Amino acid sequence: MKVVILCGGLGTRLREETEFRPKPMVPVGDRPILWHIMKTYAHYGHKEFILCLGYKGEVIKDYFRNYHWNTSNVTMTLGAKPQIKYHSRHDEEDWVVTMIDTGQSTMTGGRIKRVLPYIEDTTFLLTYGDGVTNSDINASIDLHRHHKKILTVTAVQPAGRFGDLQIEDGRVTAFNEKPEKQTGQINGGFFVVDRRIEKNLSDDTCVFENEPLATLAAEKQIVAYQHPGFWQCMDTYREQQMLSQMWNSGKAPWKIW
Repeated sequence: MKVVILCGGLGTRLREETEFRPKPMVPVGDRPILWHIMKTYAHYGHKEFILCLGYKGEVIKDYFRNYHWNTSNVTMTLGAKPQIKYHSRHDEEDWVVTMIDTGQSTMTGGRIKRVLPYIEDTTFLLTYGDGVTNSDINASIDLHRHHKKILTVTAVQPAGRFGDLQIEDGRVTAFNEKPEKQTGQINGGFFVVDRRIEKNLSDDTCVFENEPLATLAAEKQIVAYQHPGFWQCMDTYREQQMLSQMWNSGKAPWKIW
């Protein structure tokens, strides 16, 4: 099943990094977060990727064009007929990566619409280029096939960012500083999508998270795959540093491969 990854946004809340590269190329440890996301899908057997490029898309193209060079030990023979010998292999050699320029200012729904011609199957996977998880991708596919709706979304509980107040009769009776989990579930950004979604996508100005999702919800065409485990987006420099520390410590919860 093909995996569509939205890689074209500006990433303005992570300006420390995205001034020089697109958000999916911001490193977590020694690899871009995009690589971590793709490794998760590949672990579940999904190795055909369609990357929706936009802002600084050439950086992503250069990364994959030079993938062997950047990830292998090499020997170069210089001279009139230079040769390169790669000494190492990697698990990504069977990946197929299609990179499509979906426009600099195109919204998320418009980017999805632009890549639909490259998807032959009736169902595809969809995510953003800025979040990692240990969610079971194939379990969400099974749920999607069982319910036969247009969209299945992975619902997650993010880590608490703010102090949690317990209030009774207008008085604070307990205060929990930054609880591990928020009480409400949110859209985790890992979708299973039926091609019927095309009728809900208008043009380049279409924001997938607005009218399309609202309409599908009203029509009862969205199913939630509830994931109680790890999920984390990378919206800020602090979150990028936190994820890198997890990876560098060898205790990254999303490393399931």
